[in-house]
Amino acid sequence: MTHVGSANAPAGGVGCGRPDSSLTPSHGPRNRSVGEEDRVVFSMLSCLEEGADCLADALSASAAKHQVPGAQLAIHRGGHTVAVAVGETEYGSANPVRRDTAFPVGSITKAFTATVAMVLVADGDLELDAPVGEYLPKQAAESDDCFARITLRQLLSHTSGLPTGPDSVTSGSIRRYVLDHCRQQNLVLPPGTAFSYSNVGYVLAGHLIETITGMSWWEAVELILLKPLGIIPSFITAPPTYTPERPIATGHSVNRVSGRTVSVQQNEPLVEAPTGSLAVSAEDLVSLGLMHVGPGLPEVLPPDHAERMRHAVATADPFGLADAWGLGLAIFRDETTDWVGHDGNADGTACYLRIDPVGGCVVALTSNANSGAYLWQDLLTELLEAGICVGGQEVEMPPGRSTLPAADCVGRYSNGDDDYDVIAQRDGYLYLALDGEVIARLVFFDDLTFSLHDPVSGTRMNMGRFHRDPISRGIDGIHTMGRFARRRVPRIPLASATERC
Repeated sequence: MTHVGSANAPAGGVGCGRPDSSLTPSHGPRNRSVGEEDRVVFSMLSCLEEGADCLADALSASAAKHQVPGAQLAIHRGGHTVAVAVGETEYGSANPVRRDTAFPVGSITKAFTATVAMVLVADGDLELDAPVGEYLPKQAAESDDCFARITLRQLLSHTSGLPTGPDSVTSGSIRRYVLDHCRQQNLVLPPGTAFSYSNVGYVLAGHLIETITGMSWWEAVELILLKPLGIIPSFITAPPTYTPERPIATGHSVNRVSGRTVSVQQNEPLVEAPTGSLAVSAEDLVSLGLMHVGPGLPEVLPPDHAERMRHAVATADPFGLADAWGLGLAIFRDETTDWVGHDGNADGTACYLRIDPVGGCVVALTSNANSGAYLWQDLLTELLEAGICVGGQEVEMPPGRSTLPAADCVGRYSNGDDDYDVIAQRDGYLYLALDGEVIARLVFFDDLTFSLHDPVSGTRMNMGRFHRDPISRGIDGIHTMGRFARRRVPRIPLASATERC
């Protein structure tokens, strides 16, 4: 079943792409010829002109191509929002996805947490560059001087130096979690010096929100942000007293080789809720995005504070993830425009938000399968052909030809509980293993930059680079998938994991 709709919203500039194109709904199902599923099935340009029903047909066809059970797409352009919903909330359930169905949006939750923090900054309750220990004196007294070195700006921009997060959570409270994981010994980088994506940092930001407001994170995000935006609150993990107010789509794991689709359960730890617990619709994501279009929503967040969220932090270089990073928002650049937004992957979901603050465009996609990442790539390609050039579609390859791998890159690198092993294989390549499982083959370029390739298909997945100590000139770290991992073991022998490559 397909649900479509169109709504007017405050105009946010001239729009991007074709500003004179109509986004009013028109009915007309789309017939597909045999074999069409083998090629890109979006026709975004014609759909933007024909209306929401055509857009829903195109989204449904592309979702089927990538074995995505259900998806939502919302596009705000030229002062209007069109939203469509296709498929089912759980594979084989025949329960339709509706426009108000909530999808677990994973790390896009961080953009909401950051926005709540910025509201508190605007109100004078928090300062971006004050040490967090000033607001958490009891925790600071129980810990080392980590709380005296880290600021809210660093937490929101992933420059605090804190690790990604623990493999398993044993802390029963957010306060205990912070004390366990926000210590000098846990730092992977000196605070404020470089980017390393950190869930721990956002748990600490959530704890600041709770301390300042006297509310739980769930209460604060609902009262300060969700309700003013007209968003019905839904969370995949919440205290026992919480009752979901809307249906939540089930996540799925799709094996594209076998064609098997399996539903999966969400397992977000309760104390890590500020990092990835929200479940919202694509239209809800557009509502958040409109805070950064035109005058925004000054009754919620003053425009100058919204602009501060979009401003690139000088030391935040998220190599391989985006072009730059602000406060809770990634920055994706094309030749003329800086888009901002965030990606989110919960268990078995893939969701995306992109905002063009100058052109007034907002694009949001939610999907309930890990293969939704391929659906997003289809959408980006077709949006580009339609004149909506969302920035940061692909990390640019380094100039020049590939080079031989540096032998001194081999070894073990750690970020919190995560171990990254760079292993020399008998075929002459270096491979990257995460916690013992080989995930990529490395192709090297100049300046210790490399691309990650699927070890089976050879498909390029991401970019990364090694880091040299400025004094010893030895390799002391690796930056991959937005995480910095520090070298722990200089060399490791050929392991059984590598023999499975």
